[in-house]
Amino acid sequence: MFKGSMPALVTPFLNGALDLETLKKLVEWHIGEGSKGFVPVGTTGESPTLTHEEHELVIETVVKAAGGRVPVIAGAGSNNTVEAIRFVQFAEKVGADAALVVTPYYNKPTQRGLIAHFTALHDCADIPIIIYNIPSRSVIDMTPATMAELAKLPRIVGVKDATGDLARVCDTRLACGPDFVQLSGEDATAHGFNAQGGVGCISVTANVAPKLLGQMQDACLAGDYAAALEIQDKVMPLHKAIFAEPGLIGAKYAMSRLGLCTDEVRLPHVGLTDETKALVDAGLRHAGLL
Repeated sequence: MFKGSMPALVTPFLNGALDLETLKKLVEWHIGEGSKGFVPVGTTGESPTLTHEEHELVIETVVKAAGGRVPVIAGAGSNNTVEAIRFVQFAEKVGADAALVVTPYYNKPTQRGLIAHFTALHDCADIPIIIYNIPSRSVIDMTPATMAELAKLPRIVGVKDATGDLARVCDTRLACGPDFVQLSGEDATAHGFNAQGGVGCISVTANVAPKLLGQMQDACLAGDYAAALEIQDKVMPLHKAIFAEPGLIGAKYAMSRLGLCTDEVRLPHVGLTDETKALVDAGLRHAGLL
């Protein structure tokens, strides 16, 4: 169920408030462009600055708008296990297909603590869970051995791997087995990630270029890495430009240039510098989008 190109959806704002009408339009546009699923209220969805009520409203809106046509993996992570349980249970209640749960940030649990945290989330609801391992943001790196222990649980089904370490894909495959779903969480290495055993990408840049990245992922799944590499060459400058500053800011600016939504972000984020805007514009032109 979980493979191919899946945008880590931005959360559109209008004058500081959720812009749910634009969010619904984005869901329709993405499905038409070939996206294979949605991941709302992750980091790119600005989950740290959403209230709990907004967080849940965005998930429910995306689930309803998708209407079962593609899977929805709801962002449900927290460094507070009780809070994460709330989000996982809500995702199940409104019909999400899975929950994406980040390794707890800031409080730095041990590997034993990670096992206890994810086991509690596994046990709290009857919904698949994708582990989100992003040590650059959460400080903690879940080891393949720890992931293998969690993979024994029937509803821990995969990982969004944002380590940027392509050798990790092989380590995880050997530890967790070939059926454990490995999704890239880093756009720039997604092509190589698939060659090592990955089956898709939860992508920031797919907010901007869903058709191209969908075609690249489809080519990888078909084993045509040469065709996928041609697309990678088209989008690499855009990847680099979007991540010159925090990726959600670059993605929203690029989307505003394409008339998809405003470039509003919530503090502590601020808009792009003029220099980064020029890089994003150049990346859009290189990809044939502007």
